Amino acid sequence: MIHTTSAPATFDDPARLADAIIEKVGKTIVLAMPLGLGKANHIANALYDKAVANPALKLTIFTALTLEPPRAKNALEHRFLDPIAQRLFAGYPPLHYATAIHEGQVPPNITINEFFFEAGQWLGSPYAQQHYICANYTDALHYVLDRGVNVVGQLVAHRAGEMPHPFSLSCNPDLTIDLLELRRDGKADFLFCGQINSELPFLRNDAAIAADEFDIVLDSPATDFPLFAPPREPVELADYAAGLHAASTVPDGGTLQIGIGSMGDAVARGLVLRQKRNADFCQLLATLGHDPGSPAVHTEPFDTGLYSCTEMFVEGLLDLHRAGILKREVDGVVLHGGFFVGSRAFYRALRDMPAEAAAKFCMTSISFVNALYHDEDKKRSARVKARFLNDAMMATLLGDVVSDGLDDGRIVSGVGGQYNFIAQGFALDGARSAVLLRATRTVKGKTQSNIRWRYGHTTIPRHLRDMIITEYGIADIRGKTDRDVIAAMLVIADSRFQDELLLQAKDAGKIERGYELPKSARDNTPDAVARALKPAAEAGLLPAFPFGSDFTDVEQRLIPALEMLKSASLGTLVWLALRGLSGPADHADCMERMGLARPHGIADRLYARLIRGALARRQ
Repeated sequence: MIHTTSAPATFDDPARLADAIIEKVGKTIVLAMPLGLGKANHIANALYDKAVANPALKLTIFTALTLEPPRAKNALEHRFLDPIAQRLFAGYPPLHYATAIHEGQVPPNITINEFFFEAGQWLGSPYAQQHYICANYTDALHYVLDRGVNVVGQLVAHRAGEMPHPFSLSCNPDLTIDLLELRRDGKADFLFCGQINSELPFLRNDAAIAADEFDIVLDSPATDFPLFAPPREPVELADYAAGLHAASTVPDGGTLQIGIGSMGDAVARGLVLRQKRNADFCQLLATLGHDPGSPAVHTEPFDTGLYSCTEMFVEGLLDLHRAGILKREVDGVVLHGGFFVGSRAFYRALRDMPAEAAAKFCMTSISFVNALYHDEDKKRSARVKARFLNDAMMATLLGDVVSDGLDDGRIVSGVGGQYNFIAQGFALDGARSAVLLRATRTVKGKTQSNIRWRYGHTTIPRHLRDMIITEYGIADIRGKTDRDVIAAMLVIADSRFQDELLLQAKDAGKIERGYELPKSARDNTPDAVARALKPAAEAGLLPAFPFGSDFTDVEQRLIPALEMLKSASLGTLVWLALRGLSGPADHADCMERMGLARPHGIADRLYARLIRGALARRQ
């Protein structure tokens, strides 16, 4: 038997800790680590280094969402990202296995399996793509057990005075709670190794555990490190349009789950406006074409408030709590979540929160939040009027959703819990799920529709179609015929692609030849969104960073200009360079930030012109 119930052995040296693990479990090590923030980086690195040095060791690492600072793809990105990486990610220890994957140098005695990627992180890595495991988040636990896990390594918070549970799983009780329960029941046997981190918030409730759950603990100032803290993304007008539409689907007294990123922040901002500036919220909806008399549109402020049952505890949910929206309690808490990753401000808020306030947020197992089995009656009574709001990359006219991969088989991210929540949207009385996506994307100057007739990969099949939301509105397609689904999806597609999509549907015999789009849907353009929302943005109702930012004011001005350059065609780049031959003086601070105030050489002068041109165009 690997696990013992004695007090944990404490180490201050990761290499000696790795030796102790090998002595206990032998030369075949199957290390499981939580996704995202909860990885015990130094323990993982020590075991990896041991296996690199000794080919007789066989190491398998099973995890997901390996966190890495953003990687610059060109010299201009280096100028922008390098100072940010130094400011926000300095001191975060890189994972050695990730470096080896990037370099294509993972030894044959080591296997790295992930079931969820940071978006786009491993698109260019044959190793990562070949070793990816497609799994719903709720099923990952079974795959860990199937591989014979014998070591679990997790970052933990520790407070000696918090007896009888002085440790907290904090950001990642997600699979660990269930693993520990299986071990207590004699259905699993592994070493539980904790690495103490002083910045990790100490959260109680289900996340708090006793010392005797651990076999080994790593605790040293030399292995303490700043948490990985990605900055919040800017919210563009198209995101806000989709977010405002989504915010109108949420009934008071209901249950909410929202996703990470700019779309999630747009939904949260929309809900805050609905609560704090209700007249403005209603006016924005009217401007976007909502019928205020529709029973499907919810515009009332929140009286009872919302309860959140969410895979990821995103920052926007904390902002909703601050706004007095997330306040409906279930078993004394306003939120059950499985894991979190966020900004430094988010971690600090959780760390500094008084114990009574922090107790309202219960981090717990993924099996609890993502599924209905086990205590199903209790969950059903709590998850009333649920709205599960998730993001996607693309959707088809027939309602298939593409969230995790490309039609050539490569994985962008992973299924995660999206399928689980969409399935709950059908299983719970009065629940709905909605998928939010941008209607278009622009790559190298070419705009493409994110609503397709067909696509060679599907994440959520069309038999689970419910609501799909773009900046142009809501397609309510649940239980509809294929013909009516196509008609609804065309109404939320970008007008530059509607005719082609409609022709494809007609050629397939899925909609009548004589069908014509309503005139009200014929102005689905970025200009129409700008006309509707730009005045509100200029008035401060829809700021680019509605809940604060780790970017400086200068960086916030640079971001949209650099995004413009990233997606521009060659012709647009030439035009911007010509426009940037002379730039207004108020952009001097931007040029200084990019190290281009006094350009040297042809390349620097070209970069300076491009940035000045892009900044001038954004005005």
